[in-house]
Amino acid sequence: MYRAWSLVLGRLVLGSSLALGLGVSGCSQPDFDATDRLPLQGGSDIELPLDSRTIVSRVARGSTLASMLAAHGLTDTLVTELVSRASEIFDLRKFRVDQPYRIVQSAAGLLRRFEYEIDGDRLLQIAPSEAGALVAGIRPIPKTTRASVVRGQIDSEASSLFAAMDRAGEEVDLSIAMADVFASEVDFNTELQSGDAFRLVVDKQYREDEAFGGYGAIQAAVLENDGRTVQAFRFEPEGGAPGYFDANGVSLKRFLLRSPLKFEPTVSSGFSPRRLHPVLHEYRAHLGVDYRAPAGAPVIAVASGTVVSAGWSGGSGQMVHLRHANGFETQYLHLASMAVRRGARVEQGQTIGRVGSTGLSTAPHLDYRIRKNGVYLNPVAAHRAMPPGDPVPASQLPAFEIVRNRALASLQ
Repeated sequence: MYRAWSLVLGRLVLGSSLALGLGVSGCSQPDFDATDRLPLQGGSDIELPLDSRTIVSRVARGSTLASMLAAHGLTDTLVTELVSRASEIFDLRKFRVDQPYRIVQSAAGLLRRFEYEIDGDRLLQIAPSEAGALVAGIRPIPKTTRASVVRGQIDSEASSLFAAMDRAGEEVDLSIAMADVFASEVDFNTELQSGDAFRLVVDKQYREDEAFGGYGAIQAAVLENDGRTVQAFRFEPEGGAPGYFDANGVSLKRFLLRSPLKFEPTVSSGFSPRRLHPVLHEYRAHLGVDYRAPAGAPVIAVASGTVVSAGWSGGSGQMVHLRHANGFETQYLHLASMAVRRGARVEQGQTIGRVGSTGLSTAPHLDYRIRKNGVYLNPVAAHRAMPPGDPVPASQLPAFEIVRNRALASLQ
């Protein structure tokens, strides 16, 4: 009963003049409405006095939970109690700048609810129990999921996947997700051409107020790339993990990804037995591929494996060296920073460092190298030779074909 009346009494129409600052002079001012309407079972409405107010604001730089609450006039005793309850289940050092929060109080100043949005999926919530004691909890943000079709094209005005996705009205997260789906088939850093086009079906999440709440899984995608068509359909084999398969049920997963970078670099120097070194000005073998990329861009492991070394390596600067199955090793040179340590296990697609210009380097870039049984290989050719992963089991092909055909109909 307490919670039901709290919901009725807590309804409030928020005005457009709510301030977002947290200094005392910039606190959000609560909106009040003298009445609220409660529908009766017979269909008519009665008017009830509304005795609650809601403050909505965002975390300002340098704020703590205590300073946030005190700035809105909460008593020292209540602030202390809220901070104590919150710290029991959440690291208060992780309050992030510009994240929204909400304080609901009665007209007499009693706390009805405090909510802080941890991320797009979770809320930290503190409210009185039926016995009156404050109780803290972390709960999911309610969302509904709807499938949506997204289309885009690469051209002179949108020459990258990110630009084309932005023009389609979508966010960068969807670009990264699509690049992950096709990571073993297409190097989005180097292989996109003007005239390429894509279509995909993606689950979009929406909150109760219809605000966009993020992307779910890509259910299907079709990429027209340089005269070829690459298709991906998400399917979860019985007893297995979800994966992406082509129209015939062949896995798109490969032993090695096509590129160790998700963003938009270009190849500045290829694999060569004899190249003029840009710093030493002498001819020597170049045993990898140089990707020109912005400093700080994430570098990912192209395959699962173990970290052989992660540290300074002379002219190679800061380097991560990974050992994989089947005699393969990969190396990532000139990093600005490293995110792994020697002996650690890494998974395919995991961030292992950031692009830099350490060692013998003239500008931010990644020197990426592959070797098999001790012999260096051309990374581009090595990727092309990788066999696919396990296909959809023959016994489950009929179920896969139903999923595929439904997705193709949606894409049309």
